[in-house]
Amino acid sequence: MTETRPTFSELTAAFTRIGLLSLGGPAAQIALMHKICVEEKRWIDEDRYLHALNYCMLLPGPEAQQLATYIGWLLHGLRGGIVAGLLFVLPGLAVILGLSSLYALYQDTGMVTGLFFGLKAAVLAIVIEALIRIGKRALKSGFHRWIATIAFVALFVFSLPFPLVVLSAAIIGLAHARIRPGTGMEIATPVGRGPAFSRQLGIGLVWIAIWLAPLPLLWLFLPETALPELQAFFSRMALVTFGGAYAVLAYVAQVAVEQYQWLRPGEMLDGLALAETTPGPLVLVLSYVGFLAGFRESGPFDPLLIGLLGGLLTAWATFIPSFLFIFAGAPYVERLRGNRQVSAALSAITAAVVGVILNLALWFALHVIFKAVAEVEFARLGPLAAALPVPDWSTLDVEALLIAIMAAILLFRFHQGVGRTLLVAALLGLAMHALI
Repeated sequence: MTETRPTFSELTAAFTRIGLLSLGGPAAQIALMHKICVEEKRWIDEDRYLHALNYCMLLPGPEAQQLATYIGWLLHGLRGGIVAGLLFVLPGLAVILGLSSLYALYQDTGMVTGLFFGLKAAVLAIVIEALIRIGKRALKSGFHRWIATIAFVALFVFSLPFPLVVLSAAIIGLAHARIRPGTGMEIATPVGRGPAFSRQLGIGLVWIAIWLAPLPLLWLFLPETALPELQAFFSRMALVTFGGAYAVLAYVAQVAVEQYQWLRPGEMLDGLALAETTPGPLVLVLSYVGFLAGFRESGPFDPLLIGLLGGLLTAWATFIPSFLFIFAGAPYVERLRGNRQVSAALSAITAAVVGVILNLALWFALHVIFKAVAEVEFARLGPLAAALPVPDWSTLDVEALLIAIMAAILLFRFHQGVGRTLLVAALLGLAMHALI
């Protein structure tokens, strides 16, 4: 595939679109970027997209936002990475802060849930399309198909930690390449010398300073509010959120409710429901936590103002490290495209990612099409439990299923674009919600 480099305005327009349409969690967001940047625009080729995705999958934090930043950096350097990474987050952040305000004041967001009903159902078709396309490219041998299958079973059935699955895939891929030379991934583009270490170290230190800059100001000027503790707590969280949002939400919910008492029991589930129905990374639910914390511990200041600052600070602490990881590390990762053994390990990660996306897609599909899904354990070996999500068939959401089928027909049969498909789905969702 021939790559075409976009102008900066074209990049900005595309990631504005991606930011507005990025519903459905990381699988859907990775699928959306693949469709727009690789298939529609042809800005980067498949190998380079998968190489970037592999690196982002190894990092703590929101992998989809890191991938957006990486793609922007590839196409337009530092400013491209900043714009792509910010536009991926800002629409969803604005929505979640608005919904958090409504929730804090009225605790009623039913109409908003209805507004995004059709969009969530349509995202299923986008995820399936991406899964098929990435799978065709990544699963190029029986070895890679086995890796994908094992990764899927490890996550879907045994709920093993995501970093363990990805790291194991890399080790197995490297070992396979050593045992059978010549099985590494072919490198399409020669890669030159890497950047100077001192330069990358300087970039890393600048982004660390930006990341932590609000902390002393908060302790100095707003110590009676929840803001200093929010910045400190979520800065620590940003370094351990391996495996996406679900890996850390349970811990954050426990600490926010029991230790800090920022939220009441059950309110984290309400926040998760809001984040599931809005654009952007699912970890934006943390901004909902930050908003409620600031709103309820505002000191002598206006609760709504401190709540908004709390939501913004939480997003700052959560997402700024993504820019640090990409701008400091991506130049070295690009250089590794020329190393065949590393490429073999990364191609195994790509295969495992197919299993990861399948796991996320099935989880997402079950929770969109059914209103009640229970985890049923059927075997246990010491600490390792085997369980499957089992839907309650009496809670089948026929309207969501019909919209998902319609979206699949538009994409697969009539080859419509993502924007048009989601627009039709949104209109159908609004109509169904009004009738019901």
